[in-house]
Amino acid sequence: MLVLVAPGQGAQTPGFLTPWLELPGAADRLAGWSDAIGLDLAHYGTKADAEEIRDTAVAQPLLVAAGLLSAAALDASPGVVAGHSVGEITAAALAGVIDNEAALRFVRTRGLGMAEAAAVTETGMAALLGGDPEVTVPHLEKLGLTPANVNGGGQIVAAGTAAQIAALTEDKPEGVRRVVPLKVAGAFHTRHMAPAVEKLRSAAATLKVADPRVTYVSNGDGTTVADGAEVITRLVGQVANPVRWDLCMETFEKLGVTALVELAPGGTLVGLAKRALPGVKTLALKTPDDLDAARALISEHAGA
Repeated sequence: MLVLVAPGQGAQTPGFLTPWLELPGAADRLAGWSDAIGLDLAHYGTKADAEEIRDTAVAQPLLVAAGLLSAAALDASPGVVAGHSVGEITAAALAGVIDNEAALRFVRTRGLGMAEAAAVTETGMAALLGGDPEVTVPHLEKLGLTPANVNGGGQIVAAGTAAQIAALTEDKPEGVRRVVPLKVAGAFHTRHMAPAVEKLRSAAATLKVADPRVTYVSNGDGTTVADGAEVITRLVGQVANPVRWDLCMETFEKLGVTALVELAPGGTLVGLAKRALPGVKTLALKTPDDLDAARALISEHAGA
């Protein structure tokens, strides 16, 4: 069984869309999405620098567009889909819950709302490498931080104010080897994002929604969701609640997933899967050069 997964914010790098736009129809598709949301996705995906694409309002639609472009090029039929943070919108589109243009409109609202919420207080996120979650989580809470992403494979991402992140670097939980500040512009998946929830709730009310056509795994708690309206409700609430990617990977294992392909710009989720799902074949779609290897992998594992 194959699972297609879509990465979250921080996976983007300058120029990463350039090779994807050389594929037939990709540039036209991206131009249509750009017109629909009032954002020049081609410019930001090919010419913008790291600081420009760090902007939440830019990064989020860029990542969803990249995931959808690479999925179209792959033309696979997965048994399971899931996404990390904003990647869950990509997964919803792949599952047929919303169409591609609706996904881009929705993520544009999400990015703008979260950027606005992040501007209220100086906040950020940092990855903790190593350590035991039973020790790390209470330590974070003692510092006033939220375990915003529990990623499995020995990684937790903490989120909070800039002062709280600074305190964490000076006072690491026992067993944590490194604290790595992330290139994001706010404390995502925490109470600091509550204002964005209301904007998304309004946007969600306009969506045409269908039930998932394939197994959809929610990153809120790792459960499968078969009702389209419930998928959208979870997409709205997840901006202010933690991502439990560790539980998603546990569900992949229970479902009998044998191969995992990460959509562009791939790499992060494959790295986590290699540590947490050692028996599962993995591949990251970083450029179109990876498509043939991905198709070969899929031909072996997409039967269920």
